[in-house]
Amino acid sequence: MKLTLIAAIGKNRELGKNNDMIWHLPQDLKFFRQETSGHTIVMGRKTFESLPGKLPKRHHVVISRTCKDLGEDIEMCESVEEFMKRYKDVDEEIYCIGGGMIYSEMLKYASRLVLTQIDADADAEVYFPEFDESLYNKKILSNIEENGVFYQHVEYTLK
Repeated sequence: MKLTLIAAIGKNRELGKNNDMIWHLPQDLKFFRQETSGHTIVMGRKTFESLPGKLPKRHHVVISRTCKDLGEDIEMCESVEEFMKRYKDVDEEIYCIGGGMIYSEMLKYASRLVLTQIDADADAEVYFPEFDESLYNKKILSNIEENGVFYQHVEYTLK
């Protein structure tokens, strides 16, 4: 398995507030859809509940200690460890889409980070974990200005 963490973050690694994303940037959502389509996406329960519904063309895995069944076609794992054990031999790129606690627990397993780095700060309750940029090769995929907000899609690949 190749694990990629994908997230949109502000200057101070802001991710979300009130179980919602802070920024709603249509071009970034399109990038997310293109990047994750056809892949397995793994997330925590709150992130799953914040989605508008099951995302098309993706297999959903939800990590939750309390929730047992979120409906048809939603695979459940009780912990990150259970997920890693179940998927360790799967020959596929898997995307972790949040939230904050799941990102923190999965960062050590990820070989790639795909971050939308937004040139703004915001009031947040959830943050992306700190990581040592010196451990990664950094590649800027795009520079975008949308609705007066500047951001970059940046790929960090473990050295």
